[in-house]
Amino acid sequence: MTFDQFKTQKLFSDGQTKWLVTGAAGFIASHLLENLLALGQQVVVFDNFSTGNARNIELVKSKFSVDVWQQQCTVIEGDIRDEKACARACKDVDIVLHHAAIGSVPQSLDEPAYVDSINVGGFVNMINAAANAHVKRFIYASSSAVYGDNDFGINHENQPLNPQSPYAVGKYANELYAASLGQYRGLDTIGFRYFNIYGDRQDPNGAYAAVIPKWIDSMLHERNVVIHGDGETYRDFCHVNDVVQANFLAACVQNTDAVNQVYNIASGTKSSLNELFSTLRDATNTPCAPIYGAPRAADIRVSCASIEKAKTLLHFDPQYSLQDGLQQTVESYKK
Repeated sequence: MTFDQFKTQKLFSDGQTKWLVTGAAGFIASHLLENLLALGQQVVVFDNFSTGNARNIELVKSKFSVDVWQQQCTVIEGDIRDEKACARACKDVDIVLHHAAIGSVPQSLDEPAYVDSINVGGFVNMINAAANAHVKRFIYASSSAVYGDNDFGINHENQPLNPQSPYAVGKYANELYAASLGQYRGLDTIGFRYFNIYGDRQDPNGAYAAVIPKWIDSMLHERNVVIHGDGETYRDFCHVNDVVQANFLAACVQNTDAVNQVYNIASGTKSSLNELFSTLRDATNTPCAPIYGAPRAADIRVSCASIEKAKTLLHFDPQYSLQDGLQQTVESYKK
């Protein structure tokens, strides 16, 4: 469904829907916020600004008039580990888009208890607060990491899971909590197993930066690019605008079979890190060669998705090829 088609959906057109976006200072959630405001929606932002970047909020704010921002957006600075703050954020909300989390496998290995307190403890607080506030639908970010290494090649939602890091274990726990608490409390839930999301505003800095922004930043500044392993690690890279589409489709869907489900959200196309490097080198027009380093701890060799379930039940239709999406992303970083 296109942006203009979402405008015609009752959820967006009647002016009565109120949305809560957790982690809105983060990469994905800031795009959700921006698109919701562009569609004229009332949005509550809930973030403690510990892992996201407050600059993302300012960038979104700069795209709208002062009146639009003041009339459509409410910012609540708070922590999802605080039950009372979660309750305040959910008050009078119709749809929750829950993306507040620590999104790093390496950090979960270094600080498992801390990451778990946010990714699992915070999740339970949010879904409980949403149920108490009689929210209509709770849409949340899971992760492709729940699959782990396996012999399937292409991951399907109904296959056995093999989480291999505390981060992945936590995301699987989120899915189990959503299924059990959602059913017990009568709350509609939809979870998304995201596969390597990329796009503008993704942070290239820090020890746990995602590969695409990190490589773009290195290429544009003529620094060496390190590929961990032999470069034949395969991923399914999905543009952030396709993630926005998936969230809005999940909010709108009326088919009862589509609710209380977990979906793969990806492009449905696999690419190796060597192929990614070549495509990025062309997009940045940088004559550099990669340096191959040791594989990362708990890294998954092949992480690619079947998106047939999302296509069938949500009518999910990815719009961005890797080449086009990377070209657009590179241009945004140049600016």
